[in-house]
Amino acid sequence: MNSLDLPKPPHETRVVVAMSGGVDSSVVAGLLKREGYDVVGITLQLYDHGAATHRKGACCAGRDIHDAKRVAETLGIPHYVLDYEDRFRESVIDRFAESYLAGETPIPCVECNRSVKFRDLLGMARDLGAEALATGHYVASRPGPNGRRALYRALDPARDQSYFLYATTPEQLDYLRFPLGERPKDETRRLARDLGLAVAEKPDSQDICFVPQGRYADVIAKLRPEATRAGEIVDLDGRALGTHEGIVHYTVGQRRGLRLSVGEPLYVVRLEPESARVVVGPRSALATSRIRLDDVNWLGAGPLQDLDGLPVAVRVRSTREPRPAHLSWNAQRGYAEVTLVTPEDGVSPGQACVIYADEDSRAQVLGGGTIRRVDSVPAGTAKAA
Repeated sequence: MNSLDLPKPPHETRVVVAMSGGVDSSVVAGLLKREGYDVVGITLQLYDHGAATHRKGACCAGRDIHDAKRVAETLGIPHYVLDYEDRFRESVIDRFAESYLAGETPIPCVECNRSVKFRDLLGMARDLGAEALATGHYVASRPGPNGRRALYRALDPARDQSYFLYATTPEQLDYLRFPLGERPKDETRRLARDLGLAVAEKPDSQDICFVPQGRYADVIAKLRPEATRAGEIVDLDGRALGTHEGIVHYTVGQRRGLRLSVGEPLYVVRLEPESARVVVGPRSALATSRIRLDDVNWLGAGPLQDLDGLPVAVRVRSTREPRPAHLSWNAQRGYAEVTLVTPEDGVSPGQACVIYADEDSRAQVLGGGTIRRVDSVPAGTAKAA
């Protein structure tokens, strides 16, 4: 087996590298080239990058395509730019806008990985005769006891991206490789300098690629003008406390920007898109113990439908560490339920709930789903009702 767990010497193994133009994917291409693999770089043009060409902090913009080309030239590998704008708009941007319109807080990076990068790009890699698609994500995969690859958190906990990759299917995992999963970020920077890559000091992307300066509301208002419909801000009893200029400006758990003078801190508890109401309350009203999940991707052993109170750890936001929980399948209603051992604040519909085997920093990813409903139930319940 070679370093990618494939049964050929590197020079007989073609690998497609998804090159975003950033330091991580560039280092992946450089490492594989240095090891002797037949490397082909592909960059996806995902959206109209005219407004973002010279903007820092976003991936897949015009500058990034240029940087990916430069890296490929430095490494001496073939490089292709594929126009996926239509697919990206339909699968990611339109869904992002619709989710916000429904009062949710979506994560477009999850959908991009699921429906564009690990579906369409993976298919293209196969068409090119590649035996693997490699990316610069900080997540690890290793062969499991059942002969299939399993997904794990990255070595560098500060860079771990497993939250965004939970929707990767077993079939995709068998084809994907993540060479940076066992490396710390500072080593990646050092390798970029050793490889002579011009992007060695390039800042990491932080914004969602199609949202300039992180201004979600502007993008959604352009796509769905009805999202800016004015409405009331009400308390938990339905009493009007103020007005707003569109639920698109709010998310569950938000405290700033409410412009209310009521003498106590208030938080957005939920959004009601049908009536265009923003419901606020004290922080205690944010506590969530039970979560309903739709569109579940299951990577664990055994059928998901057989689970009844399985001890797990879950992550309800990318910035939080996994917390103890129990996972069950509601056979009567046909969806998964997560019961948190300790309630968490600010759990929002539309976000991802990612499921791990335990709280360990290198835990296996068992899957996850989209949060559709949250409920407050007594803490410490062993399994969902």
